[in-house]
Amino acid sequence: MKKILVTGSSGLIGSEVCVFFSSHGFQVHGVDNNQRAIFFGDQGDTRWNQQRLQQELKDFVHHELDIRDRQGVLDLLQDVKPDVLVHTAAQPSHDRAAAIPFDDFDTNAVGTLNLLEAARQACPETPFIHMSTNKVYGDRPNTVGLVEKETRWEYADPAYTNGIAEDFPIDQSKHSLFGASKVAADVMVQEYGRYFNMPTCCLRGGCLTGPNHSGVELHGFLSYLVKCNLEGRRYTVFGYKAKQVRDNIHSLDVARFMWEFAQAPRVGEVYNLGGGKQNSCSMLEAFSMIEGISGKKMDYVYDEQNRIGDHICYYSDLTKMREHYPNWDITKSLEDIFSEIHQAWEKRK
Repeated sequence: MKKILVTGSSGLIGSEVCVFFSSHGFQVHGVDNNQRAIFFGDQGDTRWNQQRLQQELKDFVHHELDIRDRQGVLDLLQDVKPDVLVHTAAQPSHDRAAAIPFDDFDTNAVGTLNLLEAARQACPETPFIHMSTNKVYGDRPNTVGLVEKETRWEYADPAYTNGIAEDFPIDQSKHSLFGASKVAADVMVQEYGRYFNMPTCCLRGGCLTGPNHSGVELHGFLSYLVKCNLEGRRYTVFGYKAKQVRDNIHSLDVARFMWEFAQAPRVGEVYNLGGGKQNSCSMLEAFSMIEGISGKKMDYVYDEQNRIGDHICYYSDLTKMREHYPNWDITKSLEDIFSEIHQAWEKRK
């Protein structure tokens, strides 16, 4: 039986990958120590998701391990020697990173290096799939000319009709400490691929979302937004007239791309993995969508100060992904995503 090792296995993307690969006959080794609860408090707790995987997946093995534990990571990779390695564990918040810079860098950058070196020693031929972020571009996307519409910002330059492509510059911009630590990890994953000829890829995610997200104010845009709507909780919008645009991709479509890469891996690749323009929405448009589903008015307050390093408009150009892996495409629409998140929060209430 083939084996996959997934870090951050109790999180949104990690758990989706566990379920997907298990359904294709893989034994799943999940690595998670519920660090999200430490970063974000009780609202970020993911033990419920760990328990769900242990109950529902026949060949799931949980490993209570912090990826900052270098020897522990080395020992685990030597023991498991997975056929696929998916790395989704991270400190994922802009704002939280500024308060815990050492924890942020040690988790995002050093933790990734620990996994890369352990993989090079134990299983260098194994596809190494790293969940990066579009925040590696810093605030450089904000230098692209924009046009203001009634409910959103849009790119004015026709060169960006399909969104931001992988050749967009990543330096000489403000990233937030989180973005900087993810840049370090991203470049290291590329380097292990190119320098050691290992099959690695960085997936620079847009807004990754889905029904199994433990959304909190500092991370998990759509999940937290829907939760606030259902609970009548006030939501805070930071800057850009609430017209900032994000592309949203369902966790299942993320897992499906990882599967395609694992079947035909490449060396040191980078992909902008998001929902593309078709799954993009502004804050105002997101409020309207959830109001239409729940029947409840969105209670929100506007703060003129935008978050440091935040994007005014960002959606991923999916051209390269579709060319390299023509069997892959977006299968979950924006309407599907909102509906599933709404149903999940209703159920968890």
